[in-house]
Amino acid sequence: MSANLDEKISPLYDAILRRNPGEIEFHQAVREVLETLGPVVAKRPEFVHAKIIERLCEPERQLIFRVPWTDDSGEIHVNRGFRVEFSSTLGPYKGGLRFHPSVNLGIVKFLGFEQIFKNALTGLPIGGGKGGSDFDPKGRSDAEIMRFCQSFMTELYRHLGEYTDVPAGDIGVGGREIGYLFGQYKRITNRYESGVLTGKGLNWGGAQVRKEATGYGSVLFTAEMLRARGDSLEGRRVAVSGSGNVAIYSIEKAQQLGANVVTCSDSSGYVVDEKGVDLELLKQIKEVERGRVSDYALRRGHDARFIPDSSVWEVPCDVALPSATQNELTGSDAAALVRNGVRAVAEGANMPTTPEGVRVFAEAGVAFAPGKAANAGGVATSALEMQQNASRDSWTFAHTEERLAGIMRHIHDTCYETAERYGRPGDYVAGANIAGFEAVAEAMTAQGLI
Repeated sequence: MSANLDEKISPLYDAILRRNPGEIEFHQAVREVLETLGPVVAKRPEFVHAKIIERLCEPERQLIFRVPWTDDSGEIHVNRGFRVEFSSTLGPYKGGLRFHPSVNLGIVKFLGFEQIFKNALTGLPIGGGKGGSDFDPKGRSDAEIMRFCQSFMTELYRHLGEYTDVPAGDIGVGGREIGYLFGQYKRITNRYESGVLTGKGLNWGGAQVRKEATGYGSVLFTAEMLRARGDSLEGRRVAVSGSGNVAIYSIEKAQQLGANVVTCSDSSGYVVDEKGVDLELLKQIKEVERGRVSDYALRRGHDARFIPDSSVWEVPCDVALPSATQNELTGSDAAALVRNGVRAVAEGANMPTTPEGVRVFAEAGVAFAPGKAANAGGVATSALEMQQNASRDSWTFAHTEERLAGIMRHIHDTCYETAERYGRPGDYVAGANIAGFEAVAEAMTAQGLI
């Protein structure tokens, strides 16, 4: 029997481990949710009788397929594609596609499982799913990426639809890749079904704020957490990991709210810029030139230092925003942040903090926002893009940003109030897990045995 789990839940988790061997990230994501559900099953035994947890931990559909493509020299490559359609209880499957060498079934299942609860917290009618491939877009030409995307969509298209499954981007899948994928979908189906993919270009069905939404949302959630403690981001020193889309727009929104953001990073190391990150320079290097953060340090001059092969969490800060990838912030990293006076941590990436790190923050009383709550702004804005596509409408940046801010306040307040209701005040992990679970469980119960 697994420790720290309710006696009714522990056997279920052991069965999940046996049924899904080797899927470490999926095991971690499931356990992190199940550890908080003891009070729920005690209060609502109907969920146990209906075997909601067993059903929720088993995807409705798992797709694995071959993706053959040719590079610019004519050499044939074969990658593996995935789409895990986890839960359509609240709406069509919704979740991104990730192109990265680390992608395997366990990672896609962890991301899809998290997506169920994240999407439920938005209050919008979207289910949970995730997909991707072990294809590495780094160093590939536009033509190679186009051919890969076309091959990938040639299989995936038959499983998609605006009322069935609506992917978006994730790591390695930006506007360029979404364009190639949408073009192939349109070519095969002979339908301009703009609601079948989100993250599209603004001139062909995309939504304002979609690019910024995940980063903006994580900072807006952080601001709400601090407000609940009588604090704010104004004048706070902020450390951000990563230098991709989520990190860049976390930096932008934090700066707009008066914070001093002093770090960014990539797989080679991190930069400390004591005067505050020069956002325009960072955007030029990362979004236009596709360069490295070491290039930023060189061009910024003596104001910035590049520290290779080290953890960004060594840098003292008031607020930490892990925005790179899963399990990047360990227990020892968390201990270093606590020693250096961190007040709040919000996950811009998906599950970037290890279970040991989460425990360190909880024991120290640090305000901690899990990714399924803090980074839900991206999928929320994708759902707003779906609304606009369905009504053939287009909203302004200001209107969409206002909708995003309202959704993030709603998510914060839902997590906060749910934690209070279950006797866990200030525990956003428990609040997010329980609120998301209850929303899906109630709908599953209403819809019968599906």
